[in-house]
Amino acid sequence: MRRPRKRQSARISPRSSLRADVWLMRHLQVALASLGRLIRTPLSTLMTTLVIGIALALPSGLYLLLGNVESLSGHWDGAASISLFLTQETSDEQAGSLASQLRRDPAITRVRLIGRTEALDEFRRLSGFAGVLDSLEENPLPSLLIVEPAADRTEPAAAEALLARLRQHSEVEFAQLDLQWVRRFHAITEIARRGVIILATLLGLSVLLIVGNTIRLEIQNRHAEIEITKLIGGTNAFIRRPFLYNGAWYGLFGGISAWLMVGISLLLLDNPVEQLAGLYQSGFRLSGIDFATLLVLLGGSTLLGLIGSWIAVGRHLHEIEPA
Repeated sequence: MRRPRKRQSARISPRSSLRADVWLMRHLQVALASLGRLIRTPLSTLMTTLVIGIALALPSGLYLLLGNVESLSGHWDGAASISLFLTQETSDEQAGSLASQLRRDPAITRVRLIGRTEALDEFRRLSGFAGVLDSLEENPLPSLLIVEPAADRTEPAAAEALLARLRQHSEVEFAQLDLQWVRRFHAITEIARRGVIILATLLGLSVLLIVGNTIRLEIQNRHAEIEITKLIGGTNAFIRRPFLYNGAWYGLFGGISAWLMVGISLLLLDNPVEQLAGLYQSGFRLSGIDFATLLVLLGGSTLLGLIGSWIAVGRHLHEIEPA
């Protein structure tokens, strides 16, 4: 009988593990050395970082402002709300039952019931026809339900679908939604969103140019050092590595400075915006950069710095050859 073969567990070769450790250690040494070189020239590093930060803060601030404007639209009274005028035969109890049913709908955020008596009192107070209304034998006004859709149902197509569904209730005689206002608002925000994308693209290219020009100047300043390194056998990859880390550090510091600029701007605007919102009986407050957006900002800025330095090094490093 054949003996069953024993499965050989996969083992990591000590040599490959040692190579990985050496590779990581070399990159860590180069990264720290590049950081130390930038710290030894604080003024030029600060100036470059601030320029990158300003270029990144503009689209970041506009993106955040756009998000706050979209959030503010949900705090406006009557924003994208649906008015349901009930039939005259619908009593206040039936209207309350319908309101309770609609509140359980996940597509609806809030339902406000204005009964027939409340509607008549409000009309009497605002119209100035109190004497005429008192002469009426019965209340001519129907009950009214003001429905506010959920955040994912405020777009025109979703709002129209919700309006059509609400019209199917037998108690509803007339349903009204200002779709024109909703379409205009979403068209404006879409234009603003694309404008932010275009501006972010242009300023991202400017960050590439800033980092690339900074690395180019550093390559020129270290021209003799690069020649000597090539004479003793240094490869282009070995010479390129510290410049790439320099670009990554520039991008990371630029992203951090952009985050600080946007945060300080929000702190300066928070109190005036809160006072203005209070005048309109609104609890709106500016929202800052969340953790996910911060990660995207720092990761994107670091990647831009790395790409800019890669382009500059790839273009100018091959031009330097020992005589």
